[in-house]
Amino acid sequence: MSSSPLVLTVLLFASLTGLVVLAPRSSSPPATATPSPPVVGDGVGGGGEDGDLALFRRATLDGGEGAAAMAVAEPKVAFLFLTNSELTFAPLWERFFEGHGERLNVYVHADPAARLMMPPTRSFKGRFVAAGPTKRADATLIAAARRLLAAALVDDAANAYFALLSQHCVPVHSFRHLHATLFPPPAAAAAAARRQRRLPSYIEVLDGEPQMASRYAARGEGAMLPEVPFDRFRVGSQFFTLARRHAALVVGERRLWDKFRQPCLDQNACYPEEHYFPTLLDMADPAGVARYTLTHVNWAGSVHGHPHTYTAAEVSAELVADLRRPKKNTTHDYMFARKFSPDCLAPLMDIADAILFND
Repeated sequence: MSSSPLVLTVLLFASLTGLVVLAPRSSSPPATATPSPPVVGDGVGGGGEDGDLALFRRATLDGGEGAAAMAVAEPKVAFLFLTNSELTFAPLWERFFEGHGERLNVYVHADPAARLMMPPTRSFKGRFVAAGPTKRADATLIAAARRLLAAALVDDAANAYFALLSQHCVPVHSFRHLHATLFPPPAAAAAAARRQRRLPSYIEVLDGEPQMASRYAARGEGAMLPEVPFDRFRVGSQFFTLARRHAALVVGERRLWDKFRQPCLDQNACYPEEHYFPTLLDMADPAGVARYTLTHVNWAGSVHGHPHTYTAAEVSAELVADLRRPKKNTTHDYMFARKFSPDCLAPLMDIADAILFND
């Protein structure tokens, strides 16, 4: 009989264990997935580095040329506007977009310090991404471009090309001409596919330029090693048109970004936004880039590192023809041009239908 208390204890413990295991679980509410936040809207405030990382993770998972992206009936062009002032040329862009809304999307990264007083026009309304501060000749411009790319990747699987532009850029061909250039007819597309499997990204990639050595050393001797040897260091325009696979590559990449985001010791030689993208894409997929940009810029008579700024008096049919004209080492006309002063809006609107978009 002395063992009876021990036996009763064991039996009681076993019965309680059985109740816990067999108890119905319906009393606990089922877990619900938290909806992902929208990537476009009024663009008030920025998500900071944590917000960027969360957005980049979403873009990396959703953004490649997978089944969803490739199954779209009509590929779209994402227009990515990087600005720190008014979008003065929005009316001209609206004329350019007119009738093609199903084949494009607009995204805007506006520096929070910029006081945009003009109400956004139809295509720009509600298309602002969460933004951070930007500064010329600084890695913040790379970060802003990456945010735009990531937002566009997540927002619409049909976005197949991503054109980075500034508030000073204008179109110099019609949207119809641009779309036909980026997405050629089936026969031409098949020929392009045979040549290089996929349609290219249009980004300027240069080496051997006179300023390369000082710019490479701007962060200190050996700071770019081992990830970026000097012979792989490239330069090019910060304004590009990337294919979707390259946009996904940019937002998912960290090794080179960690190098280019380092502060420069020599500010006079620091232009990371002109080096990060061409260096990365030339290292990752040299055969997949056209090595030229679709955005014309005039460096003749540049002032303090800024290109020539066109004024209203210079706007003419002859200027448009000159801006379109490709260089010797390019295949296509230029589709966009910079840099235009705000007073160019009226004369450009005057020739929009007869000249700019009459191609």
